[in-house]
Amino acid sequence: MSMQQQIYSKLADAIACKHLNVINESHMHSRGNESHFKVIVVSDKFAGQRLLQRHRLINEVLKEELANHIHALAIHTYTPEEYADQHGEVPDSPSCLGGSKFDSE
Repeated sequence: MSMQQQIYSKLADAIACKHLNVINESHMHSRGNESHFKVIVVSDKFAGQRLLQRHRLINEVLKEELANHIHALAIHTYTPEEYADQHGEVPDSPSCLGGSKFDSE
């Protein structure tokens, strides 16, 4: 299973998502492997939660991948209403500045 599929599967199993998208952005960075991702998670579970709480949940679900495989993860979390207000648009991910443990592999 690819890292992209693994991320998708773990998030889908852990969170009742109305919309879930995992985008492999590794091709936009110096390392072309599966190390840079953007996740868009839309769930009623996020109602009443601050952004930090939402991101902590994603980080907890993906803690093994973040510790061992993922160099960068852009997290976008919304309630269905927030996502509708955004018209399904999410910000672009920032450029990677490198400098990770993966650079020496």
